[in-house]
Amino acid sequence: MPEKLIYPSATRNAGAIIQCLSQYLPAEGRILEIASGSGQHISGLAARFPAISWQPSDPDAEARASISAWARSENGANLLLPLDIDVTEVSWSEKMANAIDGIVAINMLHVAPGRACLGLLQGAGALLPSGGVLYLYGPYKIDGEPWAASNEAFDASLRARNPQWGIRNRADVVDAAAGHDLEFADCITMPANNISLIFRKA
Repeated sequence: MPEKLIYPSATRNAGAIIQCLSQYLPAEGRILEIASGSGQHISGLAARFPAISWQPSDPDAEARASISAWARSENGANLLLPLDIDVTEVSWSEKMANAIDGIVAINMLHVAPGRACLGLLQGAGALLPSGGVLYLYGPYKIDGEPWAASNEAFDASLRARNPQWGIRNRADVVDAAAGHDLEFADCITMPANNISLIFRKA
């Protein structure tokens, strides 16, 4: 049986993310998580918001196995089995058979190529209903500069591992989102030099 993956960083920032999301999530509905990774975040969200149906996804088979293990161990009916979604595929949004009310992506954009950000925003614009929320969490550059010195070193290490990775510029994400009818709603400073960006579909 596949084992649950556990990432210390996901454990550390879970509480702050849940507190932030509680201000923006609908009372009920279906929320899609892109790049669910180990499944820790969406498992905690499903437990905290039981009236919401949580749909995890990840393009990596090992991650999907871990997500499924978390779903089985938590035994929450509102945590669904993961979908194989790669947002760099142009037609990824067509894999969603059911309507969704929101999308979350946690610690994704900096460990993915730039086209993944653009693909996520394009799909979010196509899938979300008017007023639907897109929530992005992670480190960002502000006016082209790292949010903190530690982020500068982190950005360099990411680009050394993969030249297509790296901390995204907040303004670039906001501008690209606007092209898909995703209106910038809020920017919230989070612990450990991270930021929450909230968008709403026009």
